[in-house]
Amino acid sequence: MALPALAIECLMKPIAIFLTGHAPDTLRARSGDFDHWFRMALGVPRANVMVVNVDAGAPLPTPDSVAGAIISGSAAMVTEQLDWSEHLAAWLRDAIPTGLPLFGVCYGHQLMAHALGGVVGELPGGREMGTQTITLTDAGRTDPLTTGLPVAFPAHTSHRQSVLSLPPGAQVLARSALDPHHILRYGLRAMSTQLHPEFSTTTMRAYIRLRHVQLLAEDIDVKAMLAGVCATPEAKRLLRRFAVQVDALHRGLFEAAA
Repeated sequence: MALPALAIECLMKPIAIFLTGHAPDTLRARSGDFDHWFRMALGVPRANVMVVNVDAGAPLPTPDSVAGAIISGSAAMVTEQLDWSEHLAAWLRDAIPTGLPLFGVCYGHQLMAHALGGVVGELPGGREMGTQTITLTDAGRTDPLTTGLPVAFPAHTSHRQSVLSLPPGAQVLARSALDPHHILRYGLRAMSTQLHPEFSTTTMRAYIRLRHVQLLAEDIDVKAMLAGVCATPEAKRLLRRFAVQVDALHRGLFEAAA
């Protein structure tokens, strides 16, 4: 399935990318920070993006001043309940009822669930890392975000914590062998993924190499994990679909696009 073409240069409001962390220095020097990875995966012009360094205490925009928001991953843990994180959680609780399009990734996924009353903690099966098989649920086969995707597809992962209990009303759209809550929907325009749709194969391999000492200590076969890394076009398509929905909402066509 080809990625849909975008023509959102006329957006009057930007898509906010909330940075809850940053890429490792070696990766950032070569490939840019998280906001660049997301912008490239979204397929939107730089002028349509507002980067907010939440972990540095940057002020949060009002929900009515942005067209949508992405919440990034982080080396921090939602369970630490850091001040800036809890401040963003409160913002999310206020923003979701407004219908603002929201897409959380990894830390952002867990923070959205936490903000709405879910439980986040250590993944019972241990660390999930590398390219994993993600399987759609029955709900995922018909959801606007995931419909038309293969029932099973590869996606890049890197996490030790996860959403253990869902917030009230959340729907599970996809799972993996280790994590039953890989893609969640909280409402018509609020969704999140534990997987990393913004990662490239180069990024995934770099993270595995950076973590190789910890992986070996956990008795994980690093060579096999590296060999298993592959392209993940279906996962990346999730962010592109989100961008299309933001554009459709801007044009008054959201229901048709969904």
